[in-house]
Amino acid sequence: MPAPARPGRVLSTVAAAAVLLVGATGCEDEGGKAARATASQTPSTSASASPSPSASASVSAPAPVSVSPSPAVAASPSASRPSTPAPPPAPTRLKASVETRGGALALVRGGPAQEFTVTLRNGNSAAYGHLLVAFQMEFLVGEPGDPPGSGPGFALERFDASSGTWKAAALRIANDHMPESMYTGGAPLAREAVRTERYRLRATAGGPTGSTPLMVYFVDTDGDRTAATHVYLPHTTR
Repeated sequence: MPAPARPGRVLSTVAAAAVLLVGATGCEDEGGKAARATASQTPSTSASASPSPSASASVSAPAPVSVSPSPAVAASPSASRPSTPAPPPAPTRLKASVETRGGALALVRGGPAQEFTVTLRNGNSAAYGHLLVAFQMEFLVGEPGDPPGSGPGFALERFDASSGTWKAAALRIANDHMPESMYTGGAPLAREAVRTERYRLRATAGGPTGSTPLMVYFVDTDGDRTAATHVYLPHTTR
């Protein structure tokens, strides 16, 4: 039969149990407070970490960036290169030509005159105040029995457009060259102007027969010089 417990030992056992219970409760209260403190801090931390709508807008809309054009676009070589002035036109000079039916004068002594034209095409080098068209033929031996001194044997005329009539023109019969300084007269001719003159030649009844070219000269009488190369028009009188 066991011995009965002593009153002092029972009291000690109850006190020890009470101490353990109080300690457990205190630990639970401290842990609960810590958990609640952690839970109460979590929402504030999450809220502070999440950006506000205004902050999100400022981040998602980047500031405009100025982009400078590349050198090839800003200034192309064709735009930066200075324009080259056009070269001056090449100098041109007076040219003259003589034309007639069949390409030659075929006259009959005492017969009708044959018409021909002289065309002047000036260049861009000079303008003429007095440009003279001059004519010359060499002597022809007349037919046997022709009286001496019967005249030159030819009549040259120029058509005057202002009056609509034919007028006598100078024809030199000689075998030598007449210096340009001895010529006078002439009409003006501007730069790049074109002028055509009409002439006709007739062989008189008492003139010689034969073949000799009609020589046409172009003289600048202001400068006493030849303005263009002279031309020849073949001629025969029978």
